[in-house]
Amino acid sequence: MSSKPNNKSSSYFEKQRDALVAEISVSMDTLLNNVNTLNRSLEGAIAVGKEFDNVAAIWNNFYDGMDQTDRLFQKNSRLSPEQDFETPPVDSSR
Repeated sequence: MSSKPNNKSSSYFEKQRDALVAEISVSMDTLLNNVNTLNRSLEGAIAVGKEFDNVAAIWNNFYDGMDQTDRLFQKNSRLSPEQDFETPPVDSSR
């Protein structure tokens, strides 16, 4: 048993290991770049979504007011003609 074949096999092992480590390093760099790109895209989407918060709140107030008006109309339509119509309550919190 000579030590020369051991060195050759160790050398082959080390070359293969170094090649795999280099391939893993490149793959990790690619993965990191793709995750950073995804993060920027998500941040952009969130920022665009936040721009519509005020508009959504206005439409929500509109639909809430329409719903309140509809419920008041339905309640008043069930009253007899002798009864007075109720006026909608004023919301002072706005």
